[in-house]
Amino acid sequence: MNNFAFGQYYPTNSVIHKMDPRCKIIIVILYMVAIFLVKSYAAYLLTIIFLLTSIFISKVPLKVVLRSIKAVIFLLIFTLLINLLFYKQGNVLFHWEFITITDGGIDFSIKMLFRLSLLVMGASMLTFTTTSSELTDGLESLLKPLKYIGVPVHDIAIIMSIALRFIPTLVEETNKIMNAQKARGAQLDTGSFFQRVKAMLPVLIPLFVSAFRRADELANALDARCYNACENRTKMKILKFGVADYLSLAVIAVVIALICVDAYAFGSCWIDKAIWALLAGI
Repeated sequence: MNNFAFGQYYPTNSVIHKMDPRCKIIIVILYMVAIFLVKSYAAYLLTIIFLLTSIFISKVPLKVVLRSIKAVIFLLIFTLLINLLFYKQGNVLFHWEFITITDGGIDFSIKMLFRLSLLVMGASMLTFTTTSSELTDGLESLLKPLKYIGVPVHDIAIIMSIALRFIPTLVEETNKIMNAQKARGAQLDTGSFFQRVKAMLPVLIPLFVSAFRRADELANALDARCYNACENRTKMKILKFGVADYLSLAVIAVVIALICVDAYAFGSCWIDKAIWALLAGI
C-alpha cells in the first residue's frame, strides 16, 4: 500500500485543496492537452516547473507524488525499450544484428518517458487534492449540459468517484490476500512467468469475491440512507469559482500558449538541436 499512491487523497490545508473541483478538473484536462503539444526539452522543462510549483503549493510531499509512477513503471520501461529499438530516424549510434539504435530513437524515447511520467503525476495531483465527493460534484456540474439529451450525468459522476475511491482499497485488499497466501506457503515471487500467473489464481478469486462483497455492502448502505439520484437533489456546498481558480486558469493558459509558441513559431525543437550539437561536441 505504501508503494501505491494513485487514487488516494492527501489532506492538507493548501490553496489548491480549497479550489473549486471543477477548476481542478479543467486544469488537469488542459495540462494533459499541453503534454501532447510539447515537442522540445524547453517545453518539457516549462511543464515540469509548472507541475513542481503546483506540488509545492499543494503541500503534498514530492516523494508521495513520485510514488504514483510506480504503478506504471512496467509500462514506462516497455515504452522506452520499444521506442529505442524500433524508432529508426536519425544518425545510427549502434548496430548489431537486428538491433539499431539512433540518436532520434534516444531523443524520442526520452521525450515519451517524460510525457507518460508527467501525465501520471499530473492526474495523481487531482486525486491527492480533491476528495471523492468533490470530484463527484465537479464532474456532475461540468457534465450538466448532457442532461438535456438524456445522459444520466449524476450516475456517471458517482460511478467514477466510487471507482477512484476503491482503487487504493482494492490494492490494500490485494496485499492482504497475497501476504495470507505467502503465509500458507504459496510461491508467488518465484518460478517462470506462467508459473507466477498460475500462482496468482488463488489471489484473484478471493479478490473478486471481496470486491463484489464490498460493492453489495456499499449498495445496501446507499439504500439504507435513502440515497436517490433524482433531479431535485440539493447540495450542502455550492460550488463557486474564486480568485485562485481564475488565476490558475490564467496560468495554465499561459503555459499552453508558451508551449504552442515553442512548438510551432520557432520551427519545433530549436533547443533540442542545440543540446544534440553540444553532446556531439563532447
